[in-house]
This record gives sequence, C-alpha cells and structure tokens, in this order.
Amino acid sequence: MEPIREDDEFLASLEERILKAVDLVAALRKENADLTAKVASTHQAKEAVGQSLVESQQETAALRTELDSLKTERKQVRTRIEKLLGQMDLLSAS
Repeated sequence: MEPIREDDEFLASLEERILKAVDLVAALRKENADLTAKVASTHQAKEAVGQSLVESQQETAALRTELDSLKTERKQVRTRIEKLLGQMDLLSAS
C-alpha cells in the first residue's frame, strides 16, 4: 500500500502547487489591472499638463506682444514729450 500513499502525497503536492499558481495568477492579474489604471490616469494627467503648457505658452506670447506694443508706445510718448519740452525751452529762451 505504499504506492497509494505516495500517489496521494504527489496529488496533494500537485494540488497545492496548482492552488499557489492560481493565487499567483489572480494576484498578477489584479496588479496588472491596477497598473493599467495607473497608466491611464497618468496619461490623462500628462495630457492635462500638456494642454496647460500650450495655454501658458499662448498667454506668454500674447503678453510679449502686448509688452512690445507698450514699449513702442512709451518710446513714442517720450519722443513727443521731448519735442514739447524742446519747444517750451525755445519759448522760454526768447
């Protein structure tokens, strides 16, 4: 009756290894699902940051254009004031 006991032990051992393999596969599937969800979430966050960057770059370009315009306007005002002051100096000297 030794061979039956060895067969029982072999089958019990095999069953135990199969159950461990099933548990491992289940754990790996869960981990894979969690990682897939995390990748999707990270991708969405990356897209949002990218859109925010584009908007910031557009705003920066608009502000640069406005700044250049204001600098040009300031230069024109300064030139006009200098001309007016020059004319006032001529009037004062006369």
